[in-house]
Amino acid sequence: MPAPEDTAEQIAALLDGLVRRQRRASKADLDVTHGQLRVLRTLDNADRALRLSELANQLGIVPRSATSVVDDLEAAGLVARKPDPDDRRATLVDLTPAGAKVLATIRRLRRDAMVSLVERLEAGEQAELLRLLTRLSDE
Repeated sequence: MPAPEDTAEQIAALLDGLVRRQRRASKADLDVTHGQLRVLRTLDNADRALRLSELANQLGIVPRSATSVVDDLEAAGLVARKPDPDDRRATLVDLTPAGAKVLATIRRLRRDAMVSLVERLEAGEQAELLRLLTRLSDE
């Protein structure tokens, strides 16, 4: 029986490989980095425009890094900046319709990639995998 450390390392390597495969499948012709995708998802999940400082905080990055990513996304037309009506010194960032469309496409491609992997398993195996991953994800 392998040591728990060896098993953990094998599981980590397998999960990393699956995530990389899913990311590759979702790239298509979309020029969106992983960091940019995190910003798009965060804005979408917020259901409102966020201040740059809020966005950085939710992403766990420094505001300067968030500004750089937002600059690139704004240049691509995927997010838009607008003045904060409550504080004229602050700027809000929101997802544009083009950004929402790109995000939806990436989500669909990632889901499709995962479906093709999960279809290799029988229904009971799928349920067991879901149960185990959920258990590991619980904090």
